[in-house]
Amino acid sequence: MSAAPARSRTPRRAAAALTVAALSLSLLTACGSDGKDASAGSDKPVDITFWGWAKGTKQVVDAFNASHKNIHVSYEEIPSGAAGGYAKLSNAAKAGNAPDVFNVEYPQLPDFVSQGAVKDISEYVDADLKAKYLPQAVQLTTLGGAAYALPLDAAPQVFYYRKDLFAKAGITAAPTTWEEFRADAVKVKKAEPGSRIATFFPDDPTTFEAMAWQAGAQWFGTSGDTWQVGLQSAETQKVADYWQKMIDDDLVRVEPSFSQQWTASLQKGQTAGYLGASWGGGVLKGTLPEDQAGKWAVAPLPSWNGAASGMLGGSTFAVSKDSDKAKAAVEFATWATTTAEGIQARISSGDSSTYPADPDLVPVAAKAFKAEFYGGQDVYAVYQGAARTIGQKWTWGPAMGVTNTTLKDSFGKLADHSGTIAQALAAAQKDTLAELKNRGLKVSAR
Repeated sequence: MSAAPARSRTPRRAAAALTVAALSLSLLTACGSDGKDASAGSDKPVDITFWGWAKGTKQVVDAFNASHKNIHVSYEEIPSGAAGGYAKLSNAAKAGNAPDVFNVEYPQLPDFVSQGAVKDISEYVDADLKAKYLPQAVQLTTLGGAAYALPLDAAPQVFYYRKDLFAKAGITAAPTTWEEFRADAVKVKKAEPGSRIATFFPDDPTTFEAMAWQAGAQWFGTSGDTWQVGLQSAETQKVADYWQKMIDDDLVRVEPSFSQQWTASLQKGQTAGYLGASWGGGVLKGTLPEDQAGKWAVAPLPSWNGAASGMLGGSTFAVSKDSDKAKAAVEFATWATTTAEGIQARISSGDSSTYPADPDLVPVAAKAFKAEFYGGQDVYAVYQGAARTIGQKWTWGPAMGVTNTTLKDSFGKLADHSGTIAQALAAAQKDTLAELKNRGLKVSAR
């Protein structure tokens, strides 16, 4: 879920956008600050500012402050990115008063780098630190050979489902293939005409993107100094055709994510499943009534040709370009993402089911997560299996705000059948190419 950072076509932003395309070192450093760091070598307590919204964040900050005398984190909770958080961050960066460190999801990181809003933190991110994280997460935070963020979580897509509603429909196990998923969707609707197996979210293109990722699509890539954009590949079209038919045959709901309609349908037992991510376990647990505890389970995402998963969302810690306390900011981010104390504080909040980007901390998260809502199931074992199958060839583009805005607008026509997924992809391809050209980038369609 994302919102588009505000656009700008200044030379400064154009130069920063080029950094994402893995260009020269001079461009990689063109938008940095003067290089002075007020936290480097200081023997006085350093106060850093931090903006975020993820569940459990306040508990993480409190635990850090209680255990560190040299750094104090002042935390401000902002709306989630899609709900206005990214606009707030973008405006603050342009005004020169952005926080020292902030959370940004993987899809939006290249866009913030292209604004020149994020500092290159490579000097603080050595090989040993990178080795702690899943390779897929490191890949998504390394742009142009430079480290621009530290990954908090890897968010493999999985399938949450109501065991009792499946049993009522004569379904004895979660679907393992998309063909089985469709067959089960028919059974759910037949057993209870007002019920559906899951929901297609028209306002959240990242869910569709994760499924395209799973199918082997590669929407963005680079060749030399040229961005390649391909939102209409055979792999993507396969996913589009599948979901278009599911919508046309009225086998899934088409409702905004986390909307009152969606939540009500889950609470009333009218929606039997949720195609979410690892973080969705905490969302369901915190959203649904207590009488549904023990009725939910989680399974790997259905696949096309064997085990595979895409990454749906996932957050990072990025340092503001204007921060003069990068060393302290990275120290905080490192603690929050690579220590048992940091992960335990987040999960123990009771609302978070974060799957750590540091695989060594998965047992810590699993132990801290209270799984009674899922009947005591080891949900982290499912997350872990899915995380191991996340494809490593996916790249987010430098203008995902534009890409996703077009997709969101076009997906909005699906509910009344006035538009199709294929038309949405064509429109997003066109708008993305135009935006990259407007930013002065070399670009080609593929």
